[in-house]
Order: sequence, then C-alpha cells, then structure tokens
Amino acid sequence: MTHKKIGDVILDVHNISLRFGGVKALTDISFDVREHEVRAIIGPNGAGKSSMLNCINGVYQPQEGSISFRGQTFKHMNSRQVAEMGIARTFQNLALFKGMSVIDNIMTGRNLRIKSNLFMQAIRNPFGIGGAQKEEEAQREFVEHIIDFLEIQAHRKTPVGQLPYGLQKRVDLGRALAMEPQVLLLDEPMAGMNLEEKQDMSRFILDVNDEFGTTIVLIEHDMGVVMDISDRVVVLDYGKKIGDGTPEAVRNNEEVISAYLGTSH
Repeated sequence: MTHKKIGDVILDVHNISLRFGGVKALTDISFDVREHEVRAIIGPNGAGKSSMLNCINGVYQPQEGSISFRGQTFKHMNSRQVAEMGIARTFQNLALFKGMSVIDNIMTGRNLRIKSNLFMQAIRNPFGIGGAQKEEEAQREFVEHIIDFLEIQAHRKTPVGQLPYGLQKRVDLGRALAMEPQVLLLDEPMAGMNLEEKQDMSRFILDVNDEFGTTIVLIEHDMGVVMDISDRVVVLDYGKKIGDGTPEAVRNNEEVISAYLGTSH
C-alpha cells in the first residue's frame, strides 16, 4: 500500500476521557489520523472502541480532552455538526430503512447536502422550481454512481429488508458515501459476515480510500482484515490505549498480544 500519499494529520484525538457515572469508558486516549490513511481501532470486547467513535462523531461528550478536525478544535459537537464538517459514520447495528429501496436509502445520505443547497437556491431565486429539479437529478446521478461503485445495480429498487446481510452492510456504506465525507467512520463493517463477504467489503473499503481519497477510521474484530488493510492501528483495552503503530509493530507488541490472548485477564 505504498503507492498512496498519506497526508498531514486531519483528525487529532487529544487526552479523551469518558465516564458514565462511576464507570470509566475511556481514560486519557490520544491518537491522530492522517489524511488518506486507513486507521484501525482494535481491542477486545468492552475495550471502548465504539465509545471512542461516539466521541468523534458527537454522540457522546467526553468529560476531558478535545478533538481537532482540520486544525479546528472542538470539545462539544453534536452529530449533525460533525456530519456537516465532513465526518460520516456507519453503525454496527444497521440503521437502514428496511421498507425503503436501496436507492432511496442511499439518497437519505444526500439529504444533508440537498437541504442546504435548496435553501440557498430558494433565497436566491424564490420562483426557480426548475433549479430544485436539476438539483434532485444531480443528486440521483451521484447516488447511481455509488450504486455502480458498490456493485449493487441489480438491487436498486429492492426493499433493503429483503437483501442478504452482507448486501445491507454495503447499502449502509453507500449511504455514508453519499455524504461525500472527508473522514468515514466504520463501526465493525465486517461483523456477522462470511469470508467471501469480508473479502468484498475489504476491497470496497480500500477502493473508497483509493478512488475517493476518503480517510477511513475503522473498528474491526477480525485481526486478519485489520492487518491486511490498515496503514496504522491503535489498540484499546479496558478503555486505555495499549498500542499504536503499524500493523507489524502492533502485532509484535507484548501488551497487545497478552490482551488478545487473554493472559492479562
């Protein structure tokens, strides 16, 4: 993966601590994400991985620390503000509209862009209905491009609930891509998949990273996948950071090995 140019730090997580009542979910976590890289967050169950993602995309407000995106530091952001800044997310438990078609589900990812653009158009030209129609067509064209990219053309009109799980995960990825994010947060994109589905999803993640130039932050349990597709890996255990570096460095880190092999429990 040496062909791609990894840029400067785009996302900087600085001394994040998160508590729920007396329970510490995250303790003093710091790491950064560079532009165009695939950055994995791994760790055993209950390590704090999803909590970390929830802090980055504004679902949780950490008690300590800050997060900087493109040099702008924020302590408290809600999910919508984070999305508007260019950070999109998929969810571990699919949050798709099961009764709606594939294309309509992916279109929901465009809503953030459509609404603001239409609002501006209405201000500039209150009588310009045609503009709104053109906008809608442009958005649909963009969504069709994503559908082609994810190789789900045959299912465009199918209600998402009728698709096999692996394809539903792909639609979820498509919806996040429809937001044209600069940073894409993937919460266990391979969970519940068979080997073939995992290979497909790995390929799509690498293609998104390569062709769209999207920076990817990924939580994943499958160590083989992580080692194959990540540029750098941060390891959490019991809400603390125990490793950070290249896949090779992390693989040989004694503390990481013991956390995964259970000798520390």
